[in-house]
Amino acid sequence: MADQPYRRLPKRAYWERAIATDAPGIYPDLYQKRFEVAPEHRIATAGSCFAQHIARNLRQNDFTVLDLEPAPRGLSEAQAQAYGYKLYSARFGNIYLVRQLLQLAQEAFGSFTPEDAVWVKGARFYDALRPSVEPNGLNTVQEVELHRKEHLSRVRKMLKTADIFVFTMGLTEGWVHKSSGTVYPLAPGVLAGAYDPDKVGFRNFGFNEIYDDFVAFRALIKEVNPDIRFILTVSPVPLKATVSGNHALTANLYSKSVLRAVAGALFEAFPDIDYFPSYEIIASSASEGRFFDETKRGVTADGVATAMRTFFEQHKPPSVPVMKTKAKRAGALVCEEELLGAFAS
Repeated sequence: MADQPYRRLPKRAYWERAIATDAPGIYPDLYQKRFEVAPEHRIATAGSCFAQHIARNLRQNDFTVLDLEPAPRGLSEAQAQAYGYKLYSARFGNIYLVRQLLQLAQEAFGSFTPEDAVWVKGARFYDALRPSVEPNGLNTVQEVELHRKEHLSRVRKMLKTADIFVFTMGLTEGWVHKSSGTVYPLAPGVLAGAYDPDKVGFRNFGFNEIYDDFVAFRALIKEVNPDIRFILTVSPVPLKATVSGNHALTANLYSKSVLRAVAGALFEAFPDIDYFPSYEIIASSASEGRFFDETKRGVTADGVATAMRTFFEQHKPPSVPVMKTKAKRAGALVCEEELLGAFAS
């Protein structure tokens, strides 16, 4: 009998052998690291809400996660997180879109200036590029600008010094200032500011735009930090709401499919980019929905633990005999997108 290419493949290549016979989410050889993440590596984290789980678990397992914009003394953990501290490696809040990430880096290194960058609510002023980090706003426009200047200095240091940059892609849908292209994490009017459809428009970013944005981000960072490497993930958390005109289910599937395709293409194109399949572990049909809570959006503690266990099987914690992935709760996430639920009625 003539040979054929599907004969004698490893177990991981066959659905029945690699998926159907194992416990949901526990798939040996699902993830094979492209490069080492060692204890001494300085790790920077950013992205959508789910990235907070990754940062938290890395810290719990004694990896070196940068925190270049630490909370002031005296704040409790809950207070610090409510003001955007201890969530990521700098106080930029959630970065849902790759275009946001690119513009942040460009702004930090002086090649981009955002427009309509200060929003107003009552008598208070907000940084439009990270409106949630000051829940009560600031006193003046000048105060917002000073805070942002300091923030950008921390972002520059993060991008210059990180050995590994972990980024979780969250959404394709966003809001763009029409004349300048400035991208916001939320539509004006949701948390602060005023929505003017003549100035700001909805945008559903496509594959080519997102791919090109990350390529541009990578090139910019490589200029100042040639040895940096990247780990990409796609958030399994569905979008909260859509104004695309599509049903929320199809809008979400489109968004995640595009992001997953971009991550895969970047992995194939660049040897310094790895992809970690947290999205597949939690959201695929093989997991039978058991890693989501009753809202079908929130990821359970078991879901987070299962994904991180897969990561730590390849990247061994430096000094922890038993990997700390079985917390009673997954940990609260700080998500600006959750505000959209207030408009559901």
